[in-house]
Amino acid sequence: MDGGSPMQISTPNEDPVPRVLQDAIGVNLAVDVDGAPEHLQQGLQQIIGSHNVAYFAQTSSAQAEHVWSVQFEHTEDVASGTFDVRSVTGQVPQITVRYNRTIDAFRALGQVLTAARAAEVAALTNPSALQTPDFTISESAQFETLALMIDCSRNGVLNVNSVRAMLRNMALMGYTMLQLYTEDTYKVEGEPFFGYLRGGYTHDELRAIDDYAFAMGIEVVACIQTLGHLGQMLQWPRYAGLRDTNEVILSRAPETYAFLEKLIKAASAPLRSKRIHIGMDEAYGVGEGRFRGLYGQVEGTAIFVEHLGRVHAICAQLGLRAMIWSDMLFCLAAKNNALYAYYDQSNNPAEALSRVEGIPRDIDLVFWDYYHTQPEIYARKIQQHKDLGCNSPWMAGGAWTWSRLWCHVPFSFESNRASLIAAKSQPGRVASFMLTIWGDEGNECDFFSALPVMLYVANHAHTDKSEIDAVFMENAFAAVCGGSLGDWMAASGVDELPQPNEARAQMPSNMSKWLLWEDPMLSFMSPQYAGLALDEHYAGTASRLLDCALAPNTRYPLNRLLRMPGLLARVLSLKCNLRDRLARPYKAGDRTALLQVAETRLRPLIEAQRELWLYHRARWMRIYKP
Repeated sequence: MDGGSPMQISTPNEDPVPRVLQDAIGVNLAVDVDGAPEHLQQGLQQIIGSHNVAYFAQTSSAQAEHVWSVQFEHTEDVASGTFDVRSVTGQVPQITVRYNRTIDAFRALGQVLTAARAAEVAALTNPSALQTPDFTISESAQFETLALMIDCSRNGVLNVNSVRAMLRNMALMGYTMLQLYTEDTYKVEGEPFFGYLRGGYTHDELRAIDDYAFAMGIEVVACIQTLGHLGQMLQWPRYAGLRDTNEVILSRAPETYAFLEKLIKAASAPLRSKRIHIGMDEAYGVGEGRFRGLYGQVEGTAIFVEHLGRVHAICAQLGLRAMIWSDMLFCLAAKNNALYAYYDQSNNPAEALSRVEGIPRDIDLVFWDYYHTQPEIYARKIQQHKDLGCNSPWMAGGAWTWSRLWCHVPFSFESNRASLIAAKSQPGRVASFMLTIWGDEGNECDFFSALPVMLYVANHAHTDKSEIDAVFMENAFAAVCGGSLGDWMAASGVDELPQPNEARAQMPSNMSKWLLWEDPMLSFMSPQYAGLALDEHYAGTASRLLDCALAPNTRYPLNRLLRMPGLLARVLSLKCNLRDRLARPYKAGDRTALLQVAETRLRPLIEAQRELWLYHRARWMRIYKP
């Protein structure tokens, strides 16, 4: 098995690997935890003790027919960001992992799990594949930092157990950093109205998360806001004096920076990291509210850069290296708050910044773009960031979890493929890549639905190739996460309409959310799917997903989470076209037909909707803080 092999992803409804491995796990990994380097032992125990697929001999309920022994060797002979895995056949096959960084050892363990799954598939035609495994794995990380950012500010704060589950998956995938995006969802001493009733993290919770991550070689970095996106805080009279607008804090005022210093200290103190993300994105209207009345009219870029310098000085005093989202530099220069201004290929803010004191040289700019599917678009914008004096900007892609109830995996693959190709290729090559998981519009989505995207990005970040092999992805998702990739891709069918010939837009459909919440009597979405057999599409999607979720299956235990999109699809199969089904007999005065619709559609819809609500609520309460 070669970690650098060409890789190609299948279409949403294909199964890359025939679903024939439905029996017990065929191989156990006997990991030598006690003999492992001391810095690995706790992390290995965390993963082995909680992994949901029965590959580890220590936790498997039934001993597999074949056992592979796994040992780890830390060595400076292996470059940072690389590892190699070698198998030696014998009575008990021996797998040796040689690594440098702690996180590379855990990425290597994920690859050994994938190799075990691949050997099981190979054993269907070659029984010796499990008895005498013969493979080598060698990978090189394409980025110094591979980060995951999780939104914890949209009425859904992941509880500590959920963060730990994410961290275990991240470790096996090879992520080096976690950022928990917290606008006001962390506790600040002496500020009871900061994050009031928002379920924020305590100092002890953040410390526990940091300890858990550190054991697996993952850095936890505070990710907060210090300019815009502070509306939840600024709504309270306690902070009226800090308002510029309803969402933006008042720049230039001395009390603002005293307060921001408290926030930065509170967010960073529980964590080992000396890096911090101070936000500053989408600060629309900066300088246009109370600021103008107090200080007069000042050009937006000048306000932004001045404020950035003040906050940067606070971070420097505390020994923290800061990063910011870069969009406002572009939007202010273009005098346009629309995303178009950020992504406009002709908009380079270098000239506007030349008229003011420049941004601090040690501020890292994070370029975020979740929309485009052509690498050259990302490459040109990365170069514009370098033109601003940021020699190595960050690239941030997105797992499409926002404004929907289930991650849109196919489009997430397409957009991240393009940004990753640009980010790891000359001349746009950067040192750091971040995958973001946002929860806009109430955080209705199960963030664990982004696991396929997390894995795809991680695999892309460990090869210099531009494609990901579908069989490799299927084996990796089954072994590392415990799900069937084909089934999880099919779950995107709740938003992937049956329009195979329609060109992909820059923003994937969230049809399921509109259909779920619309008034069926008004049904203003009906023209959008006129002529489509949407009820058949959703009925088929529901049947497949619920079969996967409810069937007992030790090989794909994570498939149980497909119950949510399955229940959603069932509701939509009954609700779509409902107005038309009611309007025609109503206009004809056919009460018998109306009664039939009530019995065959309305009553089952009410029951299905209630089941969906109860399951969604129970799942939400399980993974988020109340």
